[in-house]
Amino acid sequence: MSALGLVGAGLGLVAYSLLSWWLMAHAPAQPWTVLALFGPLLAGLAVAGVQRRHGPTLLGCAVLAALLLWVWQRGGVDVNRLYVLQHAAIHALLGWTFAITLRPGAKPLVTLLAERVHGRPLEPALHAYTRRVTVGWALFFAGMIAASLLIYAFAPWAQWSFFCTVLTPAAAVLAFVGEATWRRLRHPEFEPVSMHRAVRAWREREQQGRAS
Repeated sequence: MSALGLVGAGLGLVAYSLLSWWLMAHAPAQPWTVLALFGPLLAGLAVAGVQRRHGPTLLGCAVLAALLLWVWQRGGVDVNRLYVLQHAAIHALLGWTFAITLRPGAKPLVTLLAERVHGRPLEPALHAYTRRVTVGWALFFAGMIAASLLIYAFAPWAQWSFFCTVLTPAAAVLAFVGEATWRRLRHPEFEPVSMHRAVRAWREREQQGRAS
């Protein structure tokens, strides 16, 4: 993916986030709103399950599809809790992706990505730093779940939908940019890594996972 492609993807994500917020705030119980918000997740699960031939992923896709069909047929049902569950499930999956690599004997996810970017094993200082970044991302996603549940419990629905669809992706971008800025200021000895190289390393990891 080129730099222009990354910009286009970012703008698309912003547009989709704003559209999702508007739909949640103004028509949360409409069947087409449910389809618009859950459709991309459902499609992503289906593609990942087929490519990796992963039974649990395909099963989860089927369950989600059945749930969407049920909501579509009923129409007008209060699906606010369904959206909260979607938000929590996505972030739990992302957090688990980072946290599982912190177990004894495993290589932290950010360490693995950094080795792919640099094309060599990391020096001890950078290895320790990337492990801390892996911990940080796992905690970030856990924090997003906690904040989501608190806002849902104590704030109006419009505020939760704004947090979910606009503030959540913005927080992820700020966390990424903040970590990169901190790394350059605190550890100038580390080789700078562009977002393009980081995305390419992630894509290579995903391709290797599908091939294995």
